[in-house]
Amino acid sequence: MRLEGIPASPGYAEGPLFDLDRPPAAYEAKASAAEEKAALKAAIGKAVSRLTSLVETADGDAAGILEFHIAMLEDDALSGPAIASIGSGEPADTAWRQALDAEIAGYEASDQDYFRARAADLHDIRDQVLRALSEDADMAAPAGAILYGTDIAPTRFLETDWSSGGGIALKAGSSASHVAMLARSRGVPMVVGLGALADKSTGNALLDAEHGGIVLSPSPAEIEAFRRSSSSFAARQGQAQTFLAQPAATKAGTPVRVQVNIAYPSDVDGIDIGTCDGVGLMRTEFLFGKTLPNEETQYQAYRKVLEWAGDKPVTIRTVDAGGDKPVPGFTVEETNPFLGLRGIRLSLARRDIFRVQIRALLRAAVHVNLKVMFPMIATAEEYAQAAALFAEEQTALAARGVAHKLPPLGIMVEVPSVAIAPEAFANVAFFSIGSNDLTQYVMAAARDNAAVVSLNSVRHPAVLRLITAVAVFGQQHGIPVSLCGDAGGDPAVIPALLEAGLRDLSVAPAQLAMAKAAIADVSV
Repeated sequence: MRLEGIPASPGYAEGPLFDLDRPPAAYEAKASAAEEKAALKAAIGKAVSRLTSLVETADGDAAGILEFHIAMLEDDALSGPAIASIGSGEPADTAWRQALDAEIAGYEASDQDYFRARAADLHDIRDQVLRALSEDADMAAPAGAILYGTDIAPTRFLETDWSSGGGIALKAGSSASHVAMLARSRGVPMVVGLGALADKSTGNALLDAEHGGIVLSPSPAEIEAFRRSSSSFAARQGQAQTFLAQPAATKAGTPVRVQVNIAYPSDVDGIDIGTCDGVGLMRTEFLFGKTLPNEETQYQAYRKVLEWAGDKPVTIRTVDAGGDKPVPGFTVEETNPFLGLRGIRLSLARRDIFRVQIRALLRAAVHVNLKVMFPMIATAEEYAQAAALFAEEQTALAARGVAHKLPPLGIMVEVPSVAIAPEAFANVAFFSIGSNDLTQYVMAAARDNAAVVSLNSVRHPAVLRLITAVAVFGQQHGIPVSLCGDAGGDPAVIPALLEAGLRDLSVAPAQLAMAKAAIADVSV
């Protein structure tokens, strides 16, 4: 039986199915309430220790997710109700499950998108402690297994050993989820939106994450055909490596710049600068975690990446907090955060915090080739206000005799108002198209909602028409235009992007080789 889904991370996997939805082993009740409380506290401690060890090897968004889980587990407000229930006679596992389920229900019922999204984190936290309580060693997937279930938690992904292969097949899920991004960065095949799999499916399965499907109980003919496709994909990946050290160009020799997207300064440690044309997007949200960063912390982070890049450009995005990226002491609770006070709107509302980042960027700009871009720009006035703040802080640094430089200031094109009327921004230094947000706003389809994932396509004519319009406007007015969303690293989308007029793409580091190979196969 073959089930069709949506590719989230390309590749092929053949192996035994492992049920992600299976309940943990039965918990053995203790003799007294004191022992039950001790068991729960020990299980929470074990879960924290496991997460802490994962943080040490995690990078980018993964570390932020894990740190959030640790903070939740260490918060007595989360465990307090469970401890109280144990005092009333409940065993530790029942008390913990009831307390977390009540918390989850509250999050899921919230009218705020952020809290509804965080319900998945609470599911994960609940299950980590239940596993630790039952000491369920069988919850570990065998090497090379295909993990299937309704969804998968980031911690489950991170603690799985993918060195022997394997993949992920989800009944729901999203190609824009944290796990999907992790899967793409590590080359783990993943398919989402498969719907209900066969009840009690067992045995080997064939996961085709290039086209989006899984074959259960495959026949010999299906296995043979699958292995041919898998070999072909592996051969193409191998061939793509030959393009890695070369400048990207189309069949006709038209050059295309290919830069990388990074989330943490440490991301560049594993990248050979010779394989890319610089950094097309450096996110700065990593700095705004548990506490607001000071100027020196930010300056050192930016400087590290600029010195790594040498004379190649590094485009740093000012903090894009809000939406699904809350920051304590900075962001605000809203009914609809994705359409609220996020990105540049929030920075302009909290200028005290924004000015600190501006000063760090101005100081870092002396280290060769910095560009700065503002996220979530919707009006020319927002850009003008942000640029004015840079000018003010530049004057203040000059008065103090602090070394600095004003970098080129550009904007993200992710709000449809900018793509529809780019003439209002003829004075910006550059445009960088954020295909993820632009697509979800144009199609009114959240990028992390599996129910509408089929609508969230950058290849929809409406989205491509806007991308083309921005590219043409840039060409006509001498304004550089790049694209830094997930679409830039998708070999299936790259031909359409080049046809739209783009000649500058920024991709996840793991996508560099395949992106360059895809460009070389385009006839533009």
